[in-house]
Amino acid sequence: MNLTTQKRLAADILKVGLNRVWIDPEKIEEVSRAITRDGVRQLINQGAIKAKPKTGISSYRSKKIAQQKKKGKRKGKGSVKGAKHARTPKKQAWMSTIRALRTDLRDMRDAGEIDATTYRKLYKMAKGGAFRSKSYMKNYARDHDMIKN
Repeated sequence: MNLTTQKRLAADILKVGLNRVWIDPEKIEEVSRAITRDGVRQLINQGAIKAKPKTGISSYRSKKIAQQKKKGKRKGKGSVKGAKHARTPKKQAWMSTIRALRTDLRDMRDAGEIDATTYRKLYKMAKGGAFRSKSYMKNYARDHDMIKN
């Protein structure tokens, strides 16, 4: 039994796609006799033709993966995408390093570990990229007798 016309009319009336039109298998004879819009509309009111609900996209898998990533899993070399500095750009890495160095220098100066001249010298060196971390800067200052005891 060909119900393409009925399905098309029902889809138009229900304002859904053809795939979402459901026809009751027990009332197929009745549906096949309906050839006008009014006939199809009556069948919709009777419940012989209905619109199927929209199918959503399940977020279960994505939530599960996000939870695992939060734990630190799924972050190996195989799942890294993009260039070398795509995740943390060079500028961002530099900013975090220089801020840490400058904060440490300020603390050392305020605590009286170094004087203003030494502070300025180390500040300029840090700006020039002489130190890669706070520990390197402290070692340099210690080795060159810049820290007061």
